[in-house]
Amino acid sequence: MFSSSNKGKILLARLKEFMDRYIYPNESIYHEELKSAQNRFKSIDLIKQLKRQAIKEGLWNLFIHVQYEHFGENGGLSHLEYAPLAEEMGRVLWSPEVFNCNAPDTGNMEVLMRYGTPEQQATWLRPLLIGEIRSSYAMTEPDVASSDATNIQLKIHKQGNEWVLNGRKWFITGAMHENNQLLIVMGKSDSDNPDRHQQQSQILVPTRTPGITLVRPLTTLGYDDAPFGHAEILFEDVRVPLKNILVGPGKGFEVAQGRLGPGRIHHCMRLIGCAQRALELSCYRVTNRRVFGDILSNNQSIREDISKSFSDIEMARLLVHEACKKMDMHGAKEARDLITACKTRVPLMVQVVLDRCMQIHGAGGLTADYFMAEAFNYARWCRQADGPDQVHHMALGKQIISRYA
Repeated sequence: MFSSSNKGKILLARLKEFMDRYIYPNESIYHEELKSAQNRFKSIDLIKQLKRQAIKEGLWNLFIHVQYEHFGENGGLSHLEYAPLAEEMGRVLWSPEVFNCNAPDTGNMEVLMRYGTPEQQATWLRPLLIGEIRSSYAMTEPDVASSDATNIQLKIHKQGNEWVLNGRKWFITGAMHENNQLLIVMGKSDSDNPDRHQQQSQILVPTRTPGITLVRPLTTLGYDDAPFGHAEILFEDVRVPLKNILVGPGKGFEVAQGRLGPGRIHHCMRLIGCAQRALELSCYRVTNRRVFGDILSNNQSIREDISKSFSDIEMARLLVHEACKKMDMHGAKEARDLITACKTRVPLMVQVVLDRCMQIHGAGGLTADYFMAEAFNYARWCRQADGPDQVHHMALGKQIISRYA
């Protein structure tokens, strides 16, 4: 088993207390406020209140890695220290926003910490760190197989002292949020470069720049994922200053690879929290439900489902912690085998666990009366987000064959 530091244990205890006092008691209130809001794609008053409380209690920006400790009030945490915290937040799907630890903002903040110039950090990173604004990462496109990032077709060309962007993106998480003020856009700036991994660049684009059209909101399995949402966006002669490029021309693929590794692990951490909570709720239900004259927990198939789910969660958690340990010791690049293993196995395992727990809850498990249906949607789209499973299996298989052959 992996043991967290004293600092990690203290923060986890404080986070659990916060969840018990402020998050779980407000779950129904949150959904009622969001349901009755005139604009579903903005943070409701409850979230704003809870954010102030989280800041007051020092539970803010917990995602910041120790590598960037000067950006965080807690001095930064290792990946292994953060894993139990992200898991705890994952037990309630909307709670990461309360602690400023929600995707895609965490990944975008890490990009700006790692690659941003001092001016870019002052303009965009600081407002993100204090929760003033939201952001999105625009990479996926509807007209090409974006599982191969070198396929992207959005055009970026230099004209005078500006970059000009033309193209279409979709499934841009967070783009629907009313306070989204930044898009990190990946596109092709040098299509003729013989190295296909140096054809792309990434540009910082304010969302209110002329030429940006929010075409439509998108859903996943019928969920709109408010208040962040997913959107299709059209870029038509969108112009930004040359200083808005990240790192430099042709560095877009490098930035993407640097961003996506930690982001994939964070999703897995949160998903384990979803699965663990679903298992706990199922154990409570089967001891308080009678069928055919007996307690449901005495049913052999129920016990098997509980047993399998427990084992699946423990395996997923250990795999994530092993990946975190390797990332902390050797960096994300060296840990890409375990990161990929997490990315391809954890969402699928959690999806299976949630399916069992939904079945245990009967028809109610499919409804919004419980969190599991929405969590299932989250697990399912994580198998597409940050690259579909098949591409990662292909890459990991090649890596493992090379290692042992």
